[in-house]
Amino acid sequence: MAMASAYAPGGAGSRALGRIRARGPAGVGFVGLGPRPSSKAGVRALALPGRGAITVAVGGGGSSSSSSCRSRLRCAASSSSAAARSISQPRFIQHKKEAFWFYRFLSIVYDHVINPGHWTEDMRDDALEPAELYSRKLKVVDVGGGTGFTTLGVIKHVDPENVTLLDQSPHQLEKARQKEALKGVTIMEGDAEDLPFPTDTFDRYVSAGSIEYWPDPQRGIKESYRVLRIGGVACMIGPVYPTFWLSRFFADMWMLFPTEEEYIEWFKQAGFKDVKLKRIGPKWYRGVRRHGLIMGCSVTGVKREHGDSPLQLGPKAEDVSKPVNPITFLFRFLMGTICAAYYVLVPIYMWIKDQIVPKGMPI
Repeated sequence: MAMASAYAPGGAGSRALGRIRARGPAGVGFVGLGPRPSSKAGVRALALPGRGAITVAVGGGGSSSSSSCRSRLRCAASSSSAAARSISQPRFIQHKKEAFWFYRFLSIVYDHVINPGHWTEDMRDDALEPAELYSRKLKVVDVGGGTGFTTLGVIKHVDPENVTLLDQSPHQLEKARQKEALKGVTIMEGDAEDLPFPTDTFDRYVSAGSIEYWPDPQRGIKESYRVLRIGGVACMIGPVYPTFWLSRFFADMWMLFPTEEEYIEWFKQAGFKDVKLKRIGPKWYRGVRRHGLIMGCSVTGVKREHGDSPLQLGPKAEDVSKPVNPITFLFRFLMGTICAAYYVLVPIYMWIKDQIVPKGMPI
């Protein structure tokens, strides 16, 4: 898990979308924990406020031509206008400079303190399953790969020489370089919103625990589409928005927690087909999602056409070359770090409940 930074707040229709919580409607391209989709193959329509119906393929079907047309008409909008959040949600660790320093310190304990509570090996393997890593010769990029924890899951199925790990944090990447199993992997610094690769380069795009730090998630997903070859699969693993009021407060103060509907909308807007969402979570949560999850879903989509995404976006949401007010920076960094501490405590709380409450009973 690593970063690329903040999120650009947007317009009117987006505020209504921001009120949608993580409980997606049953049978709408969702698999994994919680309600399972209907066994019938076909297409489901996901209604979003002010947006009409967004068609999501279930079981390998594509979107309808009319939906594709509507999607292309929406492509001229500026970045993230379809699903931006209210500006009232501060998300303090949501800019590249704050995220850079946040991971400067977090990288020291990341693998040993953070992962055990939020991103276990069995969760990783479950989340990567939809990426269809069926050949050791696949060319794979892990964007926001950080210390290489997710990359270790990728090289179980793909030769390390065919894998590229990219992150903007040199401190996280230094941890990755120290892992013997990753010696053959290409490890490099880079920006998830502006990938340093030619169009149609990779067979698989993987990103785990990075989207929450992107200034513009739609732009990052658009880039994932661009660098994939035709028939390539993008697999985005990330947090989901909480429904419990206290958890919502700390989530909004810390970083971006997308709703399941937002993930699907971003993928569809970028041009992906066969979009699916698989729910994941720590075993000791027993499927509970009301507090949100740092790693709560694995979203996949398939690139069906050569070239760049049909989506057209405006300027980047964040210009890292511009100077920042040091007092403002320090305030955001400290407040964001304090709010992040809440999500260190949540998995401990859920683990204690799992030990106390008899099996088979809700927690």
